[in-house]
Amino acid sequence: MRQSLEGRLSGGNLSRMGRDKGMKIWAHRGCSQWYPENTLLAFGKAMEIQGLAGIEMDIQMTKDGELVVIHDERVDRTTEGVGLVRDFTLKDLRKLHIHAGEHKTQRIPAMDEVFDLLHARLASGMKLNIELKNSVCPYDGMEEKILDMVARKGVGDAVVYSSFSAKSMERIKALDKTAETGILDGKVSDCLYKLIGTGANALHPFWKGMDLPRERIAGYAVRAYFSGHLYPEKPTGTRLDLEGLEKQGITDVFLNEPEVYVQNCADEKNRMDW
Repeated sequence: MRQSLEGRLSGGNLSRMGRDKGMKIWAHRGCSQWYPENTLLAFGKAMEIQGLAGIEMDIQMTKDGELVVIHDERVDRTTEGVGLVRDFTLKDLRKLHIHAGEHKTQRIPAMDEVFDLLHARLASGMKLNIELKNSVCPYDGMEEKILDMVARKGVGDAVVYSSFSAKSMERIKALDKTAETGILDGKVSDCLYKLIGTGANALHPFWKGMDLPRERIAGYAVRAYFSGHLYPEKPTGTRLDLEGLEKQGITDVFLNEPEVYVQNCADEKNRMDW
């Protein structure tokens, strides 16, 4: 893996793709192609990439009301545990392990830990997209908890909140009119209708769901998500046509391999030892 990733980053043309044309690149669940998703390891790798627009991550809530960073409602896919995140206390959840290959074993991070890790980069202009995973398991009080934590950390200007739940994004806006929110859905048309109803700021569609002409979504941030391979799956080696995506009105992309598309990547050989 080490040799393959270093070789990929040494291709200067690849590292410049999209950046000169204005497409904003975000690390989807951190650098999640080469490292376990939504871990401090994956976020640490992403934060060292110069020119990255931001990092995307997901939050759930534990049995004892703590915010933790994990995509699935269940722990089964990414850990050796079985069950719903909401049925674990934070203490018990922290006993589970996430396999990280040649690196030390990772654990499900508490949201506090992620803010502590990323604080310097957030203070210097990088963004953090926090997806509230509350459309399957509704977590009472999740909006209040994350807004309070962001305020305590003093990084409100750096945070974007997103969710598939329009009700949740409406709640965020009701609690904090200045909060930046993005509506997630499969089609950009559905995102737009939800945006109008909730007062959200941005559209977060699936990249294949661009079913409106560019003129209809002009002026909005349109951040497209993808369903690409995740660690430990091997990458396909395919490359996105970022110019073609821009022509459809997409302004940002959430990618598992942001290091392939962003200029001025730090020396990966050194970063592999993080």
